[in-house]
Amino acid sequence: MNKESINPITKLDYPDPDVIRVGDTYYMVSTTMYFMPGCEILRSYDLVHWEHAAYVYDRLDSTPAQRLERKENIYGQGMWAASLRYHEGYFFVVFVCNDTHKTYVYTSRSIDGPWEKNYLEGFYHDNSVLFDDDGRIYIVSGNKEIHIKELSLKKTEMGVTLADNTSDDLVIIRDSDDVYLGYEGAHFYKINGKYYIFLIHMPKSIGKRTEAVFVSDSPFGPYTGKDVMYDDRGYREAGVAQGGVVQTPSGKWYSILFQDSGAVGRIPVLMPVTWDEPSPYPIFGDDGKIPENFEIEDLNPDYNYTPLVGSDDFKSDDGDSFGFMSRWQFNHEPDLSLIKRDLTNGTVTITTDKLCDNLVQARNVLTQRTLFPGCSCIVDVDASDLSEGDYAGLCILESNYCFIGVTKRDGKFYLVQGNREIATGGFWGERHDTESFVEQACTELDSPKVTLHANICYDDDTATFGYPEKFGAINKLQFKLDHFTGARFGLFIYSTKEAGGSASFSNFVY
Repeated sequence: MNKESINPITKLDYPDPDVIRVGDTYYMVSTTMYFMPGCEILRSYDLVHWEHAAYVYDRLDSTPAQRLERKENIYGQGMWAASLRYHEGYFFVVFVCNDTHKTYVYTSRSIDGPWEKNYLEGFYHDNSVLFDDDGRIYIVSGNKEIHIKELSLKKTEMGVTLADNTSDDLVIIRDSDDVYLGYEGAHFYKINGKYYIFLIHMPKSIGKRTEAVFVSDSPFGPYTGKDVMYDDRGYREAGVAQGGVVQTPSGKWYSILFQDSGAVGRIPVLMPVTWDEPSPYPIFGDDGKIPENFEIEDLNPDYNYTPLVGSDDFKSDDGDSFGFMSRWQFNHEPDLSLIKRDLTNGTVTITTDKLCDNLVQARNVLTQRTLFPGCSCIVDVDASDLSEGDYAGLCILESNYCFIGVTKRDGKFYLVQGNREIATGGFWGERHDTESFVEQACTELDSPKVTLHANICYDDDTATFGYPEKFGAINKLQFKLDHFTGARFGLFIYSTKEAGGSASFSNFVY
């Protein structure tokens, strides 16, 4: 047993968690949206400490928008809220993609893959799959109206997948109109002979994310339910909700839900779950309050976890992310023909192939999540081969992005610090942003080789940059729905006048 103050558990942007246990190992899947490789699964032996286990896919459907061709993008879209299950020797991952409007089913005999991709007819928003003990299979999904549909297993070349059958699609739960957000984020279980559906919503009377539970003796209802938790841990009045429950080998139950945490994104929170008979409803935390300390079971106490973020000397190409370490993801599907690596010298050289209005249109931005409550990084940039009008450097990528970098103007190199604050769309932002950044500071350089520094403070959601001494303005970060992800460090280059320029990155220190 271990007892410690543990929340939030990853301190990184891992929203919409679903968690299972297979033997002595816990697996958690999370929304990765437009980042690729995507649909990341984490591994743990104690539910507190997590490391990368697998990416389910490198690429989805390679659409022009997923490839950031021209001015198309899938910011705020891509894969959402996967259901992770293990059944008769197979892992199943089911999710929708909000740009293609398809439902994907990936299956594998091993968490390491290979994963076989298939499609499920229909669009099952925030779905959850239940393999019942009588052999029947159900999927629940929806927003405000929660639907249930029966599925079946279908054989494939590599094994099995899920398929539609002739059963009706039924509405089993409806939310009231007195909500800002209707019931969604379903997680479906059979526990002690009863059927449970865990949901998130936001009642106007409460004004923050709230966890609700519905229970029935039949998968088709009728269901009775209630709100079971709207604790905010004293942080920004942001409720903790949406996620799964899992049972330990000793029979204890825990839940992992997420909390909106400002510009860093949505971070998982762990809590014990208990049942108090004769009530059928589970109790989250201490009667709806998340305790600061509670007991956990460590199923592998001597295990050393690989950090989810960290430094990179770029001298290895055997990682899980297109040869990079698994902590790296690209904004959208990368074009690997534009990326060259020198493993001996530890450099990554990225070349442009199109013109961009701004940084969010740039291909091959190499990103890492940022760490709550604050973090910093340093990277060496060689901008010798920039074309006129290019920008290359270190950014903090989200809706209101900011950066420090090198540009080439009239044959000379300049250090620039800039930011972009989206002023339209309110909290919805502007997914198709075509405006340039605002230049905060600029100075001519003696050399195109620079060491750049970025620092983030999540106490007030601000970022500063350095060279490595402080350079430029204090930049305000903000989580908006146009990107719908937390701020990330990014290594970038983009062209505004002439494609074909390149920049090299090395010695990334987190």
